[in-house]
Amino acid sequence: MKKILEKSAIVIGLALITPLAFAANLEEVQTFVGKAIPSAFALVMIVMAAFVYFQQLPNKSADTLQSVLNNETNATQTVQADALVIECVRKMAGQKIGALMVMDGAKLVGIFTERDALSRVLAAGRDPRDTRVVEVMTTDPYCASPEMTVGAAMDLVTQKQFRHLPVVQNGKVQALLSSRDLTHWLGKNRTGELQDMVKLSQQA
Repeated sequence: MKKILEKSAIVIGLALITPLAFAANLEEVQTFVGKAIPSAFALVMIVMAAFVYFQQLPNKSADTLQSVLNNETNATQTVQADALVIECVRKMAGQKIGALMVMDGAKLVGIFTERDALSRVLAAGRDPRDTRVVEVMTTDPYCASPEMTVGAAMDLVTQKQFRHLPVVQNGKVQALLSSRDLTHWLGKNRTGELQDMVKLSQQA
């Protein structure tokens, strides 16, 4: 009889505890849902606002290269045709650049890149200490005018598979732009704006 009473007490206790536990869990779920819905709604609104905002941003690929340039010839990216390869390589390393425009006086006659140094000097067994850059440079490089759009310049370097584009106007060298310069220009100001959007979503 005692065992029967004990079992009955356990059953009755479980019957009382289960609804209480369910009610407690239900209340937690309702509280969570009550908090999650406004946050999710705010996040959706922010994503939609970001999409609309970025759709309305001006197309920076339509900007001209003149917008990217500083309107001055970058003398640190040029070298005369009779310069030794070792001097060019040291200059590139010192300036942390991947190419030099090779000049004959004020005229652009070629471009010397890291690829030229590897394939036309080292791989060819030439001594950089007695090889002139004019002997191993890339002649007649593709050039752009300041009026060319950034998008067209990106298409050019992508299709022709090179990374450096001299900008020349009326025979005068304006600058040497890299594919990285163009990519940076296209993404300029947008990175910070996107980070602001992410911060807003985290605060929601």
